[in-house]
Amino acid sequence: QVQLVESGGGLVQPGGSLTLSCAASGLDFHNYPMAWYRQAPGKERALVAIVNKVGDVANYVDSVKGRFTMSRDNARKTVYLQMSRLKSEDTAVYFCNAGSRIEYFRGGWRHWEEHERQVWGQGTLVTVSS
Repeated sequence: QVQLVESGGGLVQPGGSLTLSCAASGLDFHNYPMAWYRQAPGKERALVAIVNKVGDVANYVDSVKGRFTMSRDNARKTVYLQMSRLKSEDTAVYFCNAGSRIEYFRGGWRHWEEHERQVWGQGTLVTVSS
């Protein structure tokens, strides 16, 4: 059974930190670029961060650059999202995704990775509030 299970969400004060985890099972984890999306109340689901299959390239939406760090452990089939200096506008349900497209430049060449199959977790709620 293919599954992504997020954990680590909760209530945190503005300026605080939180780390989300996403454990994968039932898929060839190392063949998937992995991503975190979030959906705030009344808004569309949007990409937050994405990491390539090897884990040496990560891209971020501008609003979280310098505050969030995404990483992956292929041996443990797990990805992480370290969030710091959290703001109220970071409040959302955070979803783990396998398969979204990532593009990056290396050695002057444009690279991209994507899997034909998209897999989603059930989401974990992060609330930033005092």
